Amino acid sequence: MPTSSRKMSQTSNKPLAVKLTDVSVNFGDVIALKNINFSINKGMLLYVIGPNGSGKTTFIRLLAKLLEQTHGTIEHSDDRLGYLPQKLNINPNFPITVEEVIYSGLAKQSLLISKGDRELIKSWLKRMQIPHLLKKPMAHLSGGQQQRVYIIRALISNPDFIILDEPTSALDPSFRSFFNDIITALHHEGKTIIFVTHELHGALCDCASVLYIDQEIRFFGGLQEYFEKEKNIHV
Repeated sequence: MPTSSRKMSQTSNKPLAVKLTDVSVNFGDVIALKNINFSINKGMLLYVIGPNGSGKTTFIRLLAKLLEQTHGTIEHSDDRLGYLPQKLNINPNFPITVEEVIYSGLAKQSLLISKGDRELIKSWLKRMQIPHLLKKPMAHLSGGQQQRVYIIRALISNPDFIILDEPTSALDPSFRSFFNDIITALHHEGKTIIFVTHELHGALCDCASVLYIDQEIRFFGGLQEYFEKEKNIHV
């Protein structure tokens, strides 16, 4: 039986955002994660990588409190969470606008969008270079435009702990560098950022850490150290 998630206790000099102790996740007979012992410090920029089916999405769903572990303990801080899942599909027959999707990401909502919230949404759309899409139905947007909207939705509540599951997968190459600048700025503000990706080349900064998962933790260390040991890790 799993030990239920609980609030963070002070275990080190550095404040922690999340701590996992002896965590495993099984789906029937399939082992998704096995014996994960890992702590995420507040303010950390962490890349999570691994092959397809390695448990990366399971890992971040645990961090986002969207999945319960089979065994072990997870301690969470009270940090406000911003989460971008790998897929967020909109039914093409559902008439929801860009503004409404972004508004759903705000912590406090009312029946009508306030003037202040609308201005905040507009400012983020301008920052993401799509201000003209405010009233557009989501179903009419390209995949890259939809991804920008979902990114805004994850960030608009000014979260302390940001989880991004392959956020650049649908973005065109010309916009990825700009988006990376936004994430770097958020990191410099002290945000905790978990960034799931398949591609580390062109990573945000040398200060980032890398976690390589393949059911178990195969590597944790700095970006440069990962590149030096990459061939051995993948064996």
